[in-house]
Amino acid sequence: MKKLSLSFRFILAFVITLIAISAWAETGNSSSPKAVLFQNVYVFDGKSAERRPERVNVLIDQGQIQRLSEEEVVPGANIPVQVIDGNGRTLMPGLIDAHWHSTLVRPTSVEALTSDIAYIHLMAGEVAEATLMRGFTSIRDMGGPSFGLRRAIEEGLVPGPRIFPSGAMISQTGGHGDFRLPHEVPEPNNAGLNYADRVGVTAIADGSDAVLKRVREQLMQGATQIKLMAGGGVSSMYDPIDVSQYTPDELRAAVMAAENWGTYVAVHAYTSRAVQMALEAGVKSIEHGQLVDEETVRMMARKNAWWSLQPFIENELANPKTGQARLKQIMVQQGTDRAFELAKKHKVQVAFGTDMLGTGDYGDNQNALLVTMERWYTPGEVLQIATGNNGQLIGLSGPRYPLPGPIGVIEEGAVADLLLVDGDPTGDLSLIADPASHFRIIMKGGVIHKNTLGSSDDAADR
Repeated sequence: MKKLSLSFRFILAFVITLIAISAWAETGNSSSPKAVLFQNVYVFDGKSAERRPERVNVLIDQGQIQRLSEEEVVPGANIPVQVIDGNGRTLMPGLIDAHWHSTLVRPTSVEALTSDIAYIHLMAGEVAEATLMRGFTSIRDMGGPSFGLRRAIEEGLVPGPRIFPSGAMISQTGGHGDFRLPHEVPEPNNAGLNYADRVGVTAIADGSDAVLKRVREQLMQGATQIKLMAGGGVSSMYDPIDVSQYTPDELRAAVMAAENWGTYVAVHAYTSRAVQMALEAGVKSIEHGQLVDEETVRMMARKNAWWSLQPFIENELANPKTGQARLKQIMVQQGTDRAFELAKKHKVQVAFGTDMLGTGDYGDNQNALLVTMERWYTPGEVLQIATGNNGQLIGLSGPRYPLPGPIGVIEEGAVADLLLVDGDPTGDLSLIADPASHFRIIMKGGVIHKNTLGSSDDAADR
């Protein structure tokens, strides 16, 4: 009996230890969201272009915004809360880049096409952390092998923004996503996949059946939306900027496959013909489109499509091209001002994205490119596009949207992706250009990833 009693006590102690470890994992692990109360802050909510005039208190718990009130907010009993006095700073939603390439930002074109894919992924991990530290808490990845990076970020292996992946960019032969070399053409029927297709950067598909297969493969791997190349591109080797790519039947096949999964198709396209064919097929988002005419813009508005525009202009932020690519780049740059003017005139839903590729750095100009939008919009309008608007576009993925609430806005029930900013960015957009100095707190999903407030005066644990 004595031995049995000792065994019983040992088992009981072991069970108690497991319970204690479990409790620590839920409350003590710094990677898990805990309750945070922001006091005395002005709020830019991402739903309008104005900052609210009154100071408020905002309670965060379980990764979501629970309370937003001018009155004192009292957390529930027995809830440990970190209290942060904002001291009149601005609390705003985390920034969103609606056209980002997580794995293709840093490597040069040669590196992207020749390096071991493991090396590319390690580079992408560093870029992901830098992206989050610039205040971009979510990105819509518009092509490339980002599924593994997304999982690593979600599991806490590396810090980074929330990724909404498209998977491989689907392209016709000779299209904007065909990176084969001339000696690889003609391709024999039994040829294996080319390198870019094999590692998930692109997926060449000709004919409706092939398009269906490639779209379904991306959805199988976790794509939240689908990206097709529907027209010529600046950096691609074979296609002039004016060409249209894919037939109406092929485009409709992609749309049907995506809609069967409750989500949508976005297309790379610059010209009126390419955009109109895509819209007729049911495409919901036009990426670029700087060369379209006014009738095409009216069609976008009529079909309630999104226009994901990038501030491609000739300035110090432009990624310089050479040869034929340079001539195509100039054409796009010359069409950018008119594209934004037409979008505003016809009230098309506009999203912001940078489309940074092959920079050789960590995407360092991402914030500066956002500030460039002040060329066409007020600071508040720019921030609304890069938060609330982009959040709505991401939400088009329907059942493939994995979150319990909206992003890009500050409202009760929204996901707690937040920035605490020195000053008022709706009056001075240059604050966004220097996140290291002006973003005092960066929070994603209720977890604080950066906090430079003084512990004695501005932040305390209750």
